[in-house]
Amino acid sequence: MALLTLSSLSLAALAAPLDQSKIQFIGPLAEDMQAKPFQTPHGDVIINNLLAQLESNKESFVVFGKKHKWQPLDKINALTLGGLQALKFNIETNRFTQGSLNIKGIEQGQVFINGEKQSGENQRYQLALNNGSHTVIVIAQQVANWNDVTLEFVPKAETDAVTLTTNKTKRLSAKQLFDAPTISGLSLSPDAKHYLSTTKRYSDKTGNDTITTTELKNTNNQTVYRFEEAQPSQFTWSPDNQFLVYLLNGELKQLNRKTFAIKTLASGLEGASNFSYYNDNSILFSWSKSPEETNSLTKHHKGLQDRWSYARTVSQLYLLDTHSGLTKALTEGVLSHQLEDANSNRGKLLISRPVMAMQASTHPETELVELTLKSNSIKSLGKFKTFNQAKYTANNIYVVAGPDFKNGAGRVLPQTMLANNYDGQLYLLTDNAKKVTALSKQFDPAIGTLEVLSNGDALIKVTEKDTQPLYLYDLSKQRFKKLDTGFDIVEQFSFSNTRNTQLLLSGSNASSAQQLKRFDVSKNKVELIWDSNPIAYANTTIPKLEEFNFTNKRGVEISGRVYLPSNIDKTKKHPALVYYYGGTSPVTRGFTGRYPFNLWAANGYVVYVVQPTGATGFGQTFSAQHVNAWGDYTADDIMQGTEAFLAKYDFVDRSKVGNLGASYGGFMTMLLATKTDMFSASIAHAGISNLTSYWGEGWWGYLYSGEASKNSFPWNNSELYSQHSPVFHADKVTTPLLLIHGDSDTNVPVGESLTMYTALKLLNKDVEMIEYKGANHQIFARDKRFNWWNTMLAYFDKELKNEPQWWDSMYGQ
Repeated sequence: MALLTLSSLSLAALAAPLDQSKIQFIGPLAEDMQAKPFQTPHGDVIINNLLAQLESNKESFVVFGKKHKWQPLDKINALTLGGLQALKFNIETNRFTQGSLNIKGIEQGQVFINGEKQSGENQRYQLALNNGSHTVIVIAQQVANWNDVTLEFVPKAETDAVTLTTNKTKRLSAKQLFDAPTISGLSLSPDAKHYLSTTKRYSDKTGNDTITTTELKNTNNQTVYRFEEAQPSQFTWSPDNQFLVYLLNGELKQLNRKTFAIKTLASGLEGASNFSYYNDNSILFSWSKSPEETNSLTKHHKGLQDRWSYARTVSQLYLLDTHSGLTKALTEGVLSHQLEDANSNRGKLLISRPVMAMQASTHPETELVELTLKSNSIKSLGKFKTFNQAKYTANNIYVVAGPDFKNGAGRVLPQTMLANNYDGQLYLLTDNAKKVTALSKQFDPAIGTLEVLSNGDALIKVTEKDTQPLYLYDLSKQRFKKLDTGFDIVEQFSFSNTRNTQLLLSGSNASSAQQLKRFDVSKNKVELIWDSNPIAYANTTIPKLEEFNFTNKRGVEISGRVYLPSNIDKTKKHPALVYYYGGTSPVTRGFTGRYPFNLWAANGYVVYVVQPTGATGFGQTFSAQHVNAWGDYTADDIMQGTEAFLAKYDFVDRSKVGNLGASYGGFMTMLLATKTDMFSASIAHAGISNLTSYWGEGWWGYLYSGEASKNSFPWNNSELYSQHSPVFHADKVTTPLLLIHGDSDTNVPVGESLTMYTALKLLNKDVEMIEYKGANHQIFARDKRFNWWNTMLAYFDKELKNEPQWWDSMYGQ
């Protein structure tokens, strides 16, 4: 008991009043107020509506016509004041910090930290602060004497400390990355005179619900029409530039671009999607129908795809007349039909469909057909094992497919190598699709989204190493030209059919958040329209980015990049994190995402992102080495890359390096744990521990394995499936390992982590497992996302910084 008393006394001795010169005061606000908010039934709402103004970086603001300015609290000499008063100060923490904020002299008040209201008794608030920058707002409604007001922080332990700062810059936070407004949809009119943009954001008030606004704007970026309540979707513009059509609450609406009059074209369109004008008077769309729900006790699987919940949903194509509202079916039967493109001048549609409804193949066949509307006749253009997309151009057809398309027409590989058909290639079908020309054999980037201009040239979004830029393919000159958009990652783009093609595109860079730009293709000129950086990241320090490539032992250059904490002291040793995917695509350079490299660096970690062998975007030979490897080259590249990284960045502590990855990257984390002890802590999210069970149980397991394990099956290559499965080598694991999985994951079922957890527990290894209830392969919900991000950082803080308090506060000791 005496020890406890002494401990309490020592912590109390660490407490001291906060420096009032670093606390800002404003008020009195509305000093003639008859009743304070707490004296009304709407007090919380009144305070919440004021909070945003108090949190802003403005030095002053006006309330009921009177200007108020922030000033240091130590300059205030007053007794009781009318209306409301507020205090604001910034706290910096360098680790997870707990303690009590005690406020004396304020009888009625509320405390908010980073916008969240804190609960407390007798003006004592128990705080748990993540490593980072924090803004504290204290709203005072009743104070007897401001000269008696003091604030103090009492730490929970000797290691808990806060630093008050008057510096307006702050470190990057999880809330900024998730809540910031982002362009989630955009569409440019054919004449380039209007565009639509849909913006989504989040807030503490709305929690997991998005705040969505869709606006129609003119060339001066002025809003001419706004949707705020029910949100429209499926936008399409009439070719004659008179109308904008959209889907809203199951109804297809037509907006007159001149008068803004709205007409309902059709109702009851649940299950309809992909609307596009065929000509000025008719609209093409897909209409899906799912089987009726039954109370059957059994489900008879009719094929491999029946593992998918939507496998028996059939989608057909329809044509709607905008004048009469009459709709006619263009396709029918048990096979789903997907519109690839339409050409009203030819009177034809380009359509893809599976050869069979339920196919027992690792490479299901796709049939490309052409429908002539006048005769309602269908002509088959071919059946292909690899196919992604098709579009008309002049008298011919562009196709995006893997290297093996049309008997290997796109291959630039040695005969002994198997192609990776996730590596998209561009083709031209001519002579009624009888002849194929491979257009991208000498073009290393992987072809992604394809759109065709009126002159037959193509706009192509590609994967080029760890970037996703736009290229223009000049059909007449048969060459690719990169468009200088200023983005590392082009997220979305829309284009006009004007003589000088205009582009509307959103994107970001590794160290700069999302922007919206207009791009003139012929002039190669870009104009910034909207920028989230000053909106969501003002006065925020963004970690520094450095390129770091190395040459592996096979003589191949492996790309990578390193994120450095701001103002890092290179005379000291720092912990590091190594991130990778290792699957068939690179880790791209987006500013944020599910794995926030900038946030990790802001929390004091040097972050190395490596792009190991097997990814697309580096050429066919590089990507083909993903086939039948299951980590062979990838593991070597990660280990060699980490060694090269540590050699160059000598301020990284070799004994404090963590590694993590997700999905295939989660598989790599488990596999690496069986191969090396160079890492001090590891995290595998949604990882694969047993290739056979993933192949047989994951919704897409057998399909992905069709490339990753091409021609290899458990019965003809058991060594691949067993010896490359981490669980078969679980006894070799020495690194502490955290397994994270959504319990509703259909891609990589949660059993993959449970299998590895069971093995490591029985082997008495250092392993933890966290399941997210109701989460699938990715974690989207705001509350789960913050918890997930915190879980990963808390685990690494425990293992790499010797700071277990955050982890213990979340999951106990």
